[in-house]
Amino acid sequence: MVDVLKVSMRLSWHIVRRNWVVYKKDFIANISPTLSDPAFFMLSLGIGLGAFVTEIEGLSYAAFLAPGLAAMSALFTSFFESSYGFFVRMTFENIFKAMLTTPIGVKEVFIGEMIWVALKGGVMSFMVALVLVPFGLVAHVPSLPLIFFIGCLIALACGAIGLIATALVHNINQFQTVYSFIISPLMFFSGIFYPLKQSPEILQWIALCFPVSHGVLASQSVFWARDLSKAFSVHVPILCLQALILCLIAYKLIRPKLQQ
Repeated sequence: MVDVLKVSMRLSWHIVRRNWVVYKKDFIANISPTLSDPAFFMLSLGIGLGAFVTEIEGLSYAAFLAPGLAAMSALFTSFFESSYGFFVRMTFENIFKAMLTTPIGVKEVFIGEMIWVALKGGVMSFMVALVLVPFGLVAHVPSLPLIFFIGCLIALACGAIGLIATALVHNINQFQTVYSFIISPLMFFSGIFYPLKQSPEILQWIALCFPVSHGVLASQSVFWARDLSKAFSVHVPILCLQALILCLIAYKLIRPKLQQ
């Protein structure tokens, strides 16, 4: 059993390496939106709009916005990778069909893709956090590597959402509907731009059923050096559970697609 697991993980890791080799060919082009978008958000909202906003949670608006931008990076990175990216590899490039003619199976494809999504989301979140450090928006810089861990969890959960969408859509254009009615609400109503507790109570409960809200709250604890024990005893475990449930659903739905 242990040997079988080792072989499976080794095969899954080959998929991660393959995706990295492809990704790094256009590395600058691939990472530039991840680094530039949060910087522009910070300039336009954090500094521009922030000049007209009073303190939130005892912080400037820029400081309030910063952890949400890191979480948002993991959300978008993972969703687009496991929706558009996975769909193209599966449907147009037939990458997975080629893989499945080797000892790699459906399970290894799924695990490899999810590891890649998690690592990519975690790295992007951490890089965004590093970009925000010069703005003086991180209260305790040595705690910043925790953002990588939180970003991985957000990416795992949101990547699973993207994979569920990939299993259900009939063509690539239908991802726009998923983005409009699922991903956009996750961005706007998860406490990134304003405190979640300012929302109506019913909206708060709905938001907490989705992973981004817990990711944002955990990221805020790291950025602000506040309530870290609560973040890692409440929000991180819930985020792990949500990621696990979504991944199980995603695997069940995407398996038949890969076996076609």
